[in-house]
Amino acid sequence: MHAADATLVAQLSQDLARRIQDQGLRPGTRLPSIRQMAEQAGVSRFTVVEAYERLVAQGLVQSRRGAGFFVQARRAPLIDKSANAAKPLAPAQIDTRWMLRSMFGSNPIDGAMPGSAGLLPPDWLDLDLVSSALRSVGRTAQGPLLGYGHPQGYAPLRQQIAALLQAQGLPVHPELNLLTTSGVTHGLDLVARLLVQPGDTVLVEDPAWYVVFGRLAAFGARVIGVPRGPNGPDMAWLEQAAAQHRPKLLITNSTVHNPTGYGLSAGAAYDMLRIAEKHDFMVVEDLTYAEFHPNSGSNLTRLAELDRLNRVILAGGFAKTLAASLRVGWLAAKDDLVQRLSDIKMLGALTSSELSERVVHRILADGAYRRHVERLRLRVDEARARCLKRLIKLGYTVPNEPQAGMFIWADCGRDSEQLAREAADRGLLIPPGSLFSPTQAPSRMARISVAIVDEEKVWKELAALK
Repeated sequence: MHAADATLVAQLSQDLARRIQDQGLRPGTRLPSIRQMAEQAGVSRFTVVEAYERLVAQGLVQSRRGAGFFVQARRAPLIDKSANAAKPLAPAQIDTRWMLRSMFGSNPIDGAMPGSAGLLPPDWLDLDLVSSALRSVGRTAQGPLLGYGHPQGYAPLRQQIAALLQAQGLPVHPELNLLTTSGVTHGLDLVARLLVQPGDTVLVEDPAWYVVFGRLAAFGARVIGVPRGPNGPDMAWLEQAAAQHRPKLLITNSTVHNPTGYGLSAGAAYDMLRIAEKHDFMVVEDLTYAEFHPNSGSNLTRLAELDRLNRVILAGGFAKTLAASLRVGWLAAKDDLVQRLSDIKMLGALTSSELSERVVHRILADGAYRRHVERLRLRVDEARARCLKRLIKLGYTVPNEPQAGMFIWADCGRDSEQLAREAADRGLLIPPGSLFSPTQAPSRMARISVAIVDEEKVWKELAALK
């Protein structure tokens, strides 16, 4: 449809909608036929058809086969419960479910702290990059977009990801070792569904991403935390926990750990693999935030590179650097595991979104992604440095500065859960340290996003909370 035609459609549909809402056209009234309306309005029949269909979609008009279009009876307006309701306070104990509801809008934290959901502000990302790729895919893909796609994922995207991983020294074949997922969370869920049975022990880092704890608990797993330091997990603790609990799985952030921003030393990586081999458990290496590391393309210690995908499953994605709505992630593992993971994926969702995967492939293939990530990383690094200074000035302490990434793991000087409750009453969402431990023990630590760097209202509230 031409732009002028679209304007005529909008004008006609809006005029009719206004007349319906003002009772100029009462419920049950039959609208003029398409031919009659076209003659009355001086427009084409196609314009009238589009306008009528818009009114049907809005619930203002009903189409009756063979009879025409009729004005619908008016429905009771939706009640905005938030308009007059008092803002509920945070619960007595802040848990994962409440935090997730608050992050995604079903709790009344109206001014939630920027970045509390683990995402950067939209204006830090590149909307034009994503939009251009989406338009390009729409012009060129045509018919294939209407199908399911391949269970293992869009083949050209897998080839592109494999090439990136191979350049980093990882032994990845796009057909044998790669599977696309609907984000990293989906990938971790597939791994847990395949490898974890009720009663099995899974080792996690402490602190670590709290959503993982909830997913594992849903599978009936016993979740044991291993203390995480600036260079990796506490190896003595890991050795003891592995010997005592005989785990099926260890989940770790090797590069740019969430929530601390720590890394993994070469020695710690070797020790982790040695312990995994000795006690026969698998390791999931989560690279969700790895691209925020200045050496993300090389010179990083990765368990999968050392292990050659023998007992390490690698997980990554593009939500943090491109757009969370694309929901594109991937798993790399040895070939027999990839086949079994593909089967689990098909049983749960058949395939992942080929449209999203084609968009990500277009961005990677066009060569703009690397430059975009570099610009984004530099902005995050600059914001993190300024946030550190401002937090310290407010009286927070940071025992070990993050090596990279979009979070600061800060000691607020008191129970951070109490701080989080008070913050929620002020419209801020601050994830307390207790959430990031499988024991949910009280903690003075809190995860602060660097996305607040220029949000003066947030800084004012943080100062008041101290």
